[in-house]
Amino acid sequence: MLRKALIIGAIALWLLSGPLMGNAFAQDAAEPPAPDTGDTAFMLVCAALVLLMTPGLAFFYGGFVRSRNVLNTMMMSFVLMGIVGVTWVLWGYSLAFAPGTSFIGGLQWLFLNGVGYETTDYLVGSAPEEVVSYATTIPHQAFMIYQAMFAIITPALISGAIVERMNFRAYVLFVLLWSTFVYAPMAHMVWSKGGFLGLYGGMGALDFAGGTVVHIISAVSGVVAVMVLGPRRSYPNQPSAPHNVPFILLGAGLLWFGWFGFNAGSALAAGPLATVAFVSTNTAAAAAVLTWLILEQVLRGKPTAVGAATGAVVGLVAVTPAAGFVNPIGALLIGSIAAVCCFYAVSLKAKLGFDDSLDVFPVHGVGGTTGAILTGIFATTTVNEFGKDGLLFGNPGQLVIQILAVLIAYVFAAIATFIILKILDVTVGLRVAPEVENQGLDVFEHGEEAYSEQIAAGVGLIGAPPDMTGPSAELR
Repeated sequence: MLRKALIIGAIALWLLSGPLMGNAFAQDAAEPPAPDTGDTAFMLVCAALVLLMTPGLAFFYGGFVRSRNVLNTMMMSFVLMGIVGVTWVLWGYSLAFAPGTSFIGGLQWLFLNGVGYETTDYLVGSAPEEVVSYATTIPHQAFMIYQAMFAIITPALISGAIVERMNFRAYVLFVLLWSTFVYAPMAHMVWSKGGFLGLYGGMGALDFAGGTVVHIISAVSGVVAVMVLGPRRSYPNQPSAPHNVPFILLGAGLLWFGWFGFNAGSALAAGPLATVAFVSTNTAAAAAVLTWLILEQVLRGKPTAVGAATGAVVGLVAVTPAAGFVNPIGALLIGSIAAVCCFYAVSLKAKLGFDDSLDVFPVHGVGGTTGAILTGIFATTTVNEFGKDGLLFGNPGQLVIQILAVLIAYVFAAIATFIILKILDVTVGLRVAPEVENQGLDVFEHGEEAYSEQIAAGVGLIGAPPDMTGPSAELR
């Protein structure tokens, strides 16, 4: 029996290793060039910058919620560095980038089988008939780990829509399924050679660093999650002001800093294109901050710190799909226009009474959509010869392609997320109990709290953990 099992296992590993998968995308047998040490160092630094964005997001979101939920909120971001950091190596990277169909990658790179330290020209090409790669100067694993950081932060964005009410166990399972069945296919469709939506053999949509792949699908998924979960029990009757504005500013600053790795690193080499993306990133963020503060001053009488932080994130979100395709003035206009759109989207959401807790859709959904569409207007091949011209440079068809790609991303993310949430709802349940939501999730979900007020005082902790002492423990 043991011998048979070993034989079957060997056959399975051989099949997964790729001889029968992805033959249509077989790479050139020629010896690949040696990795460039400068480009490799640049990409590893960019990967670290993108990873820093996830703790930055934790601070940004954590500052907005009530103090009794800050740890749970921050954990919803932080835990993804563990979950997706493992699943990306085991299967996520293969599903996202291995040669496969137009919609999802194959299985030949499971467990990073065949993903080594050599360079590869599979990763990026300018067109089906002309393979011009940005990725031939870095090791395959450098590209893999860089993309892992995108996969980590993207589902974390969703958490901002559903904080203060979702069961942490259900959230972990949701992230596991969502990153596999929503993020990986969308990354493949947009960024992988032959992907359905992408520039490299697909529809031809421009998405330099994740307008559709990161921001739109996470924001749409957040909306669906709010609809399935329902609003917080205190919403909208009890106001929930940010409990720590310095956290918000710290988080926004870390996001801004890390975003240079997010966008400039998407050039996949240290050079002119990375410089273009770097300049575009800073310019759009700066323009959005100023625009948001001007709107607050004119319409509400005071420019706020929360507004400045929100404006910065809006500008960064909006320029993400355009960063490597537009000139600095185009980036400035994208940041400013997106700030206006998102400012009014936040106000509209409040009037509609839709409990997207931390404005994920008004910021990431509206900002990502605005940026993706404006890319089809401001893109120019004078900046990136491997891109396309937009409407202002004589190619109105690109604007149509951008709109279609946005619509497809909306539909795909909404349907897939709804199915995942419904499965989890009928199996493990999605929401915490009413008394847990009323008292706060930190103690009940994690057995600790941020400021040691409730545990020390033993105040009203219905369902307190068994190791707690004091009169509240008797209320379990």
